[in-house]
Amino acid sequence: MTRTNHALTSAVLPTFYRLWIPSMLGLLALSTANIVDGLFIGNYVGATALAAVNLIIPFFGILFGLVFMLAMGGAVRAGKYIGEGDYAAASGIFSKTLMAVVALAATVTALALVFETTLLRGLGATDEVLPLMQTYFRITMGFVWAQLLTVTLYFFVRLDGYPALAAVALAIGSAINIGLDYLFIAYLNQGIAGAAWATGISQTIPLLVLCSYFLFRKRHLYFKWQQKGWQELFQSAFNGLSEFVNEVSGSIIALVLNWLFVLRYGIEGVAAFTVLNYLLVIGMMMVFSIGDAGGVFVSQNFGARSLERIRRFLLVSAANAMLIALIFVGLLVGFTEQLVTVFLQEDESSVIALAVELVSWIWPVFLVNGLTMIVTSYLTALHLPVASALIAMSRGLILPAVLLVSFFVLLPEQPFIVAIPLAEWLTFGLALFFLWRYFPNTTLFERTGQSDITRAT
Repeated sequence: MTRTNHALTSAVLPTFYRLWIPSMLGLLALSTANIVDGLFIGNYVGATALAAVNLIIPFFGILFGLVFMLAMGGAVRAGKYIGEGDYAAASGIFSKTLMAVVALAATVTALALVFETTLLRGLGATDEVLPLMQTYFRITMGFVWAQLLTVTLYFFVRLDGYPALAAVALAIGSAINIGLDYLFIAYLNQGIAGAAWATGISQTIPLLVLCSYFLFRKRHLYFKWQQKGWQELFQSAFNGLSEFVNEVSGSIIALVLNWLFVLRYGIEGVAAFTVLNYLLVIGMMMVFSIGDAGGVFVSQNFGARSLERIRRFLLVSAANAMLIALIFVGLLVGFTEQLVTVFLQEDESSVIALAVELVSWIWPVFLVNGLTMIVTSYLTALHLPVASALIAMSRGLILPAVLLVSFFVLLPEQPFIVAIPLAEWLTFGLALFFLWRYFPNTTLFERTGQSDITRAT
């Protein structure tokens, strides 16, 4: 007896929520490790330690960008194979992706520890925060392999029709992280080292839960050591280029922002930006999860050539993204100070005041970023990596970098953080152009190299 593939056969609206809700919960759980660390560090250790953790984030962003490129690119290709009924090919790209991530984790860990001081200085470490950064970095690097494999399995397990398992695994890790943060930081007073141990241990547990997938008899994806045609790995990774660009460019911009805040406000500025970054992550993950769910749906229906289902899914996705945006903006604008003070001690009034000001400038980002991410994921699922990467590069690197430096140098009296929402809105215009160019219609397959299209409703 075969399993029902809801992405290909069930009604679009319930299928959207079947894919999106576990994705949203899973990604929020995955991202809460650093956020929960921030809550405990900010309240029990202080703003300087909070800044130390934030300065390291760009490095992990680049590393995870590489893994997202491999995992999401591989999952999209595997999804197309599943839509075509070619499970052997889907298992092949699954196996190659897992092996590539293991090799990447080992290589990066060795190099990062050898060049630790140079790396941390490059991330913006001052003499004040360097010892704190070293403590956090050394411990978390011991667990990074588990985090990278967890992310990779998460994409493929969801693809194969087990979104609940993927979400539960990440939720368990998040719950354990909260408990360990309280134990190590609040109760045992281990400071930033406790936060690192809590994060590392809690990220290992989801990997063990996700590995239970290999015990399922009805799964479509199987792991095999012996593989050939490794060039396919690079082809699929190229298709995931937009995810790499999103993560890496975001990390580069975070690094630029850290330096700008240090230059203008000192370490207190970095601490305030850290709080803002946590709020950004929460909002970004909620809307990114919609695009993530779309990657599963669109890639399989693209393989099955079901354009009408793709069109309906896009409309449902856009409506939900706008609803989330309005709710999140309402919370940011209406409860700014309450949200900021969750992360900081009451006596750090200058940091609180700066963080509140930053939120007042950044909230327009959320009005359009969800729609832009939906388009990016849609283009990736259609195997249009260049268009997808152009949007990601414009949104995450080119426009923010140019505008940030321009505001900082040419308009020193103006808050340079306004460059971020301005870049987001300009990129939204570019995303609309590509959506118009590749909207699901009878010419879509001709433009993407597949001319014998059959419309399915």
